[in-house]
Amino acid sequence: MSVFNPEEHARYARHFMLPEVGEAGQLALKRARVLLVGLGGLGSPAALYLAAAGVGRIGLVDFDAVDPSNLQRQILYGARDTGRRKTDAARERLADLNPHIELVPHDTRFSAANALDLVRDYDVVVDGADNFTARYLVNDACVLANKPNVHGAIFRFEGHVSVFWAARGACYRCLYPQPPPPGAAPSCAEAGVLGVLPGIVGAIQAAETIKLIIGIGDPLVNRLLLFDALDMRFREMHLAKDPRCPICGENPTIRDVREISGVCEPMNAIEQIEPLELKRRLDQGEPLNVLDVREPHELAIARLPHTHAIPMGACVARMRELEPARPTVVFCRSGGRSARVIEQLRAAGFTGTLYNLKGGTLAWSDTVDPSVPKY
Repeated sequence: MSVFNPEEHARYARHFMLPEVGEAGQLALKRARVLLVGLGGLGSPAALYLAAAGVGRIGLVDFDAVDPSNLQRQILYGARDTGRRKTDAARERLADLNPHIELVPHDTRFSAANALDLVRDYDVVVDGADNFTARYLVNDACVLANKPNVHGAIFRFEGHVSVFWAARGACYRCLYPQPPPPGAAPSCAEAGVLGVLPGIVGAIQAAETIKLIIGIGDPLVNRLLLFDALDMRFREMHLAKDPRCPICGENPTIRDVREISGVCEPMNAIEQIEPLELKRRLDQGEPLNVLDVREPHELAIARLPHTHAIPMGACVARMRELEPARPTVVFCRSGGRSARVIEQLRAAGFTGTLYNLKGGTLAWSDTVDPSVPKY
């Protein structure tokens, strides 16, 4: 007697017709447990296709709420979901897509405190993280728990996918032993991303996950698949296990994810100023340098009053345009780039007092002037 009911037979009919999948493969999917770390651009298509394919239990890890800026690429959500917890909105959407699966929300940040416990409960981990700290934590937890890590990453018009599985080959640290210095790599929020790109990369991650569960095809173990959407080209790099890898090599030095060596360290303490406090000081006529470090195309979208604009890459070269006797408030869209500019100015010998505008133009729009567009 089949373990699938008539509705499931109808739903998965196209899988049953594939000799490589069939009822045995569909049963493997039904019994599988997959953890999705991140429900953003990559997690959205991966979650939809894994749920549709009939993966029996899907863990949903995210700590964020849906923002209007997500909707350009995070296809799990609609306008009505704005402001909702991503785990709640994702669970509702995926349950509607396939009521025959179990969805387990983990409304929390993926951290050193919970990484290993989360990973141990699942068979495959799909890495949809958007920051280096989480990527290294996913990798390290997967290595320690002997789980495959279906990794994906995107930037502007390019993306890449691999399956890091230390038991069979290279892990993420074999490719990137150490993260870049803090601030060296801008986020998608700062650099932008083509909306369709995470859909392509996330769908490939879902395909690799399904192949691993069923045991078919040639997974991207020891291979890095690179995609350029502008040129519409795929390239492939061969990867090899690094015997000196700090976690999967011959003499590992990392034995616990709570060992933070090799994970992005925070920047030195930077004094911040709230948007309302900046407005108060400006209204009182306090002499300030207010430095906008966004790019020219961003200035065309939104500007703040009483500001001096210098793109981030030119700030050090042009720092003489700032009066060091005056306190300088540096800002960008959300506060990340401006913090890095402050670090750069300090390193270059700027002697004035530096403040980072907390939350950037987004926070200014929320708390001071709603007419300033958010993007």
